[in-house]
Amino acid sequence: MPRRNFHELPADVRQAISDKTGPVHAARTAEAGLNSGIAAFIDTEHGTLFVKGIPVDHPQAPAQRREAAINPYLPSACPRLFWHIEVGGWDLLGYEVLEGRHADYSPGSADLPLVMEAIRDLQDVDAPKGIAIKAAEQRWAAYAPDGTAALFTGPTLLHTDLAPHNVLVDDQAHIIDWAWPTRGAAWIDPAVLILRLLEAGHTHASAEAVASQIPSWRNAPADAVRAFTAANAALWAEIARTDSAPWKSDMARHAIAFADYVRQM
Repeated sequence: MPRRNFHELPADVRQAISDKTGPVHAARTAEAGLNSGIAAFIDTEHGTLFVKGIPVDHPQAPAQRREAAINPYLPSACPRLFWHIEVGGWDLLGYEVLEGRHADYSPGSADLPLVMEAIRDLQDVDAPKGIAIKAAEQRWAAYAPDGTAALFTGPTLLHTDLAPHNVLVDDQAHIIDWAWPTRGAAWIDPAVLILRLLEAGHTHASAEAVASQIPSWRNAPADAVRAFTAANAALWAEIARTDSAPWKSDMARHAIAFADYVRQM
């Protein structure tokens, strides 16, 4: 999605933001992230906020509204949402700013224990009722081996996109960017994390050992894990076929190789 600077927003939109924050003294566009039309750090007399937004008629606008709806249910280490407004054709979220850097997932990284602690905290959160959150057995149904999608069912609120740029680290790890919340079995988040660990240079055995720090993964039914890794491999293979970005091809390769590894365990 094309990214625009804060000062390129229509005047009425900038005024609506100022009505929430007070006068905006400076704004700088965030470098990371691809799914927002506006993503900026704005400096006000009350401090700095992170503002992200998307046109209300964009296909991803419902996902941003869902992100706003689930925020009150997230663990305290996740960034707090201060306000959510729709004005001038824009859907806008105003978040607290977390001082931190993107997580390092490489083998031996000191960030990994912090990341695993954050995931353990999230495992205790059930998906809230009354919010339209896709269920895992629906999301991966088209890719799962016949008759296996029901094995992905569960009550847990899953992030499902635990890439390093979605985790900020200071003295703890903060899981951000909830574009793909899903209701399902708790072990699915450790399963998707493994692919990111492989991307960062882990072996299959070391990635699985890291994920095994999470009880849900350690105790996950073997048939469910085999079905899910096969489904996720099929999903990533489809993504790589439709988009030739090198990182997507790499993720497909890791997903297929890990599914093979799981079948042989």
